[in-house]
Amino acid sequence: MADWFAARGWRPRRHQWDMLAEGRAGRHALLVATTGAGKTLAGFLPTLTELIEIPTEGLHTLYVSPLKALAVDIQRNLITPVEEMGLDIRVETRTGDTPSDRKARQRVKPPQILLTTPESLSLLLSYPDSLTMFAGLRTIVVDEVHAFATGKRGDLLSLCMARLQRIAPAMRRVALSATVADADGYRAWLAPDGDIDTVSLIQGEPGADPDITILLPEDRIPWAGHSGRYAAAQVMKVIEENRTSIVFCNTRSLAELIFQDLWKANDKGLPIGVHHGSLALEARRKVEGAMADGKLRALVATASLDLGVDWGDVDCVVQMGAPKGSSRLLQRIGRANHRLDESSKAIVVPGNRFEYLEARAALDAVEAGELDPDLFRPGALDVLAQHVMACACAGPFRQDDLLDEVRSALPYSALTAETFDRVLGFIRDGGYSLRAYDKFKRLVQEADGLWRIAHPKFVAQHRLNAGIIVEATMLNVRFRNGRNLGKVEEGFAATLSHGDTFFFAGLSLEVEKIDTEDLIVRATSRPARIPTYGGSRMPLSTNLADRVRHFLATPSEWDRFPPDVHEWLDMQAARSILPRPDQLLVETFPREGRNYMVAYSFEGWNAHQSLGMLVTRRMETQGLKPLGFVANDYAIACFSAEKITDPASLFSADILEHEFVDWVQQSHLLKRAFREVAVIGGLVERQHPGKRKTGRQVTFSTDLIYDVLRKYEPSHLLLQAAWDDARARMTDVGRLANLLDRAADTMVHVDLPRVSPLAVPVLVLIGREKVSTNAGDDALLIEAEALAAEAMRAD
Repeated sequence: MADWFAARGWRPRRHQWDMLAEGRAGRHALLVATTGAGKTLAGFLPTLTELIEIPTEGLHTLYVSPLKALAVDIQRNLITPVEEMGLDIRVETRTGDTPSDRKARQRVKPPQILLTTPESLSLLLSYPDSLTMFAGLRTIVVDEVHAFATGKRGDLLSLCMARLQRIAPAMRRVALSATVADADGYRAWLAPDGDIDTVSLIQGEPGADPDITILLPEDRIPWAGHSGRYAAAQVMKVIEENRTSIVFCNTRSLAELIFQDLWKANDKGLPIGVHHGSLALEARRKVEGAMADGKLRALVATASLDLGVDWGDVDCVVQMGAPKGSSRLLQRIGRANHRLDESSKAIVVPGNRFEYLEARAALDAVEAGELDPDLFRPGALDVLAQHVMACACAGPFRQDDLLDEVRSALPYSALTAETFDRVLGFIRDGGYSLRAYDKFKRLVQEADGLWRIAHPKFVAQHRLNAGIIVEATMLNVRFRNGRNLGKVEEGFAATLSHGDTFFFAGLSLEVEKIDTEDLIVRATSRPARIPTYGGSRMPLSTNLADRVRHFLATPSEWDRFPPDVHEWLDMQAARSILPRPDQLLVETFPREGRNYMVAYSFEGWNAHQSLGMLVTRRMETQGLKPLGFVANDYAIACFSAEKITDPASLFSADILEHEFVDWVQQSHLLKRAFREVAVIGGLVERQHPGKRKTGRQVTFSTDLIYDVLRKYEPSHLLLQAAWDDARARMTDVGRLANLLDRAADTMVHVDLPRVSPLAVPVLVLIGREKVSTNAGDDALLIEAEALAAEAMRAD
């Protein structure tokens, strides 16, 4: 090993020696080190050393990654030192893409090092021979632990580690990450029984400070938009000036648009590619291989490449639009220049003036070493149900023994015996509303007290359908006569109720009903109330939101900003006010026959979408005749026929007790959440042997069950899990609750004669949603400039 390092002109770094020492001592460890510091090699050093000193057959080390691409990439990078040192060590991957014959062989004759994902590991543990396969396991390495520890995939992995620890009590747990704000939280998550003192924290050597700049347009920063598409020609020049660049986008649809924009500006015909999770496996592998071989000058990508894929020749990262969080920006910067003592180069392209402030906030946060908070929560019950079924597939179990094992996983440490009994009851017969149907009777408890699988067919059903990621389905938008207008994401349709209106295909459409996978609509002359219908949006982190609030209230900082941003804030201060960080500014003003209310709450797009639905419902109750709302990460704008004189009454905290519950139950939000937990919990199959169910069939099945449970068993385990999801994940209700709790005491209402400068970026969105043609950009530019001219007049 020492000779190999010397031959390459390398020296092991301190944290790599520390990880080796922890491995020799048999201690669990969390390594937090910057990208390029050799984290992966540090995680594997104890394994390679042990296998050199005491060669063994059988599975020695499991490496768990959040991405299939990452597992393949690590295999490529790990095989190089193994081959160069002439070691007789087999390294293989096992993911959903691994051929079935290799999977079967791996269970009989596993490699010494197996690279996998949480879902594939869970499936391995569902086989009776898992007790033999994992009996000699010495180490599990969890890479990029921040990417999934706080979510449902982390719940599944924590349960898998609890099971592995029972099979192989001497197993050592290791986790790696570059961006961890709450190291102790991750140490507790990693530790058996949450015993933080059993996990050593190893801090990597600090690397060179990143070289981050904000790209400014050749004329001025736009008033609206969040993509940075205006800068395509400038970004193409950046690509020309560097060997290899990655251009990160926040959504898949934006990645496709940016790729097209760059291609049009690619006068030199440089080879560029695109990579995101919706592409076919073959296309992704081809692009990844081309990058690894140095055949591409640029790759346009999404979060599919946020994590760990190590291409050493990438020397510049471009972030299109604001990064939404300092940790995410650091992760993406880390894809450039994998050398610890050289700065990684990154360029941020803000989409609008608020995003310039956000980009500046992100740069300041990175410089200050401030990361986004990690929010741990109790483990999800649908994930627990899936895991219990996997354990049952492997062999009979005793209830108390399994409960004890499950509680050793931190997310489930507070699980009560009563709740666990409800989980087992759900798997046993589906709950009392469903127990008449044999298809839900998956478990039986026999006279000896052991729980067993009720029929072998349920084993095959579990292995075909297990998994945590439930793909979003699309709904057809059509008229009652059958004419199809296109498709929208089910996530958007889930927020709609009868009578709601939205813009699509250049028309204003009113929802009549959602019929399985069809959104039945009719044309209407009413203005559209719901402004967005596509793509998931990353929420603005609370850290960056707080920094942007600070910028607004601190004029001494404004000299750091470009002249047009400085002028924008100056004019806002003159015409209205700039809120202090602890204030909620609400402006009201008339414009073109409508009355507007803009609230600058900085709670992120997801929370603002929910707030807009709730506030417009309350406006309707008060007779204000709401016409609609729009929202971005920073503000929400509602418009109505009647003047809003008392905004405080629209933001009272009891809105979450009345309008929120009513909205969730009337919309299809809860049904969508139920579909996901029903699939994860194993109540509804996605696949039969040789046949995959359509999204329509899955939705139809879950809707029927949902209606039965709502009527006859409203306390059902999965309805509880669906409510938890609807509250936390789909609406950012926690941020919403905090906003409403403080609104009464912090609200500052300013009634203006016309639109304010601060309102322009959110009001421009109203025009954007009405435009569906290629001429839309020009029309929006005219609208934005007219709105801005009105707002920036000094009189």
